[in-house]
Amino acid sequence: MTADMQDLLAFMAVVKAGGFREGGRVSGKSASSLSDAVRRMEARLGVRLLNRTTRSVVPTEAGRRLMERIVPALDEVAAALDVVNDFRDRPSGTLKLNVPVSAARLVLPSIITPFLQSYPDITLEVVIEESFVDMLAAGCDAGIRYEERLEQDMIAIPIGPRFQRFATAASPTYLDARGRPEHPRDLLEHACLRGKFPSGAMPLWVYERNGETVSVDPTGPLVVNVGGAVELAVQAAVDGLGVVYLFEDWLRPYLDSGALEPVLESWWQGFTGPFLYYSGRHYLPSPLRAFVDFIKEN
Repeated sequence: MTADMQDLLAFMAVVKAGGFREGGRVSGKSASSLSDAVRRMEARLGVRLLNRTTRSVVPTEAGRRLMERIVPALDEVAAALDVVNDFRDRPSGTLKLNVPVSAARLVLPSIITPFLQSYPDITLEVVIEESFVDMLAAGCDAGIRYEERLEQDMIAIPIGPRFQRFATAASPTYLDARGRPEHPRDLLEHACLRGKFPSGAMPLWVYERNGETVSVDPTGPLVVNVGGAVELAVQAAVDGLGVVYLFEDWLRPYLDSGALEPVLESWWQGFTGPFLYYSGRHYLPSPLRAFVDFIKEN
C-alpha cells in the first residue's frame, strides 16, 4: 500500500472518529501519526481538509467532498476483494439487513433458519427500522420495504407473500356492545386503536370495494408507535378496547381462534408484497449475493 493510501486511510479514521485521539484508538495508530498523515495530504493537495480546534476536529467543505467520494469507492474495493469468497467452499461474513417490524414478523421467520442452515459461515444481523433511511449510510447491506418506500437507484426483488391485505378487526364482545360497522365511515363512531410512525404521522385507514376507495381518520383511546408497540394495540383489541387495523397475516391467528372478528372484510384493501432491495453496484459482498440467490431460488 502506498504512502498516499495510508494517509488517506488516516484521514478517514480521523473524520469517522471525530478526532485524532479517538481515531488513533480505533485504528491502532498514535494520534500524532494521524495528524502528520493529514498534514501531508493537505500539503500535497494544497487545501485544508480539517478544521482543528482544542475541542473538535471537523472536515472542511473540501474534506467533506473527499469523504463523499472515497467512502463509496473503498466500499466497492472491499466488495471486489470479497469476491475471493467465491473460491471458498462456502460464502462467509456478516449480512446486515434493515427491515420494518412487519417484515421481521411476517416475512423473515420462514427464511432465516433455512438460509443460515444453508450458509453456516454467514452471520445475519437484522436491524428493525420503521423510518425511511438511507440503507447504505446506515451501514446495511440490504433492506426490505414495500414498493412505495423503495430507495431510488436500487435493485429490488420480491420477497415473502406477493399479495397482502390490511385487515380491520375487533373482539366479539366489543362489537356486541357497540355494533358492527357496515361502511368504513361508521368507524368514525367507534373506538379505534391507532398507529403512529416515528415521524409523528398517523396513517389513514384505507378501504376499497368495487372501484370505490374510502380513507378514514378515526379516533380512539390508544395510539402506539408503528413497530414493536403494535402488539399492544392487538392485545387491547382482543381485550375489547376497540377496533384495530393491521396486516391480515398479523391478525390471522386471532381471527382463526375467534379472539377477534373481521370488520368490513369486503372492504379490505390489498397491496403488493414486500421487496428485498440493495445497491446496484457491480460487486456484491458474498453474504448478500448468497442471500439474493437464496431468495430467487426459493
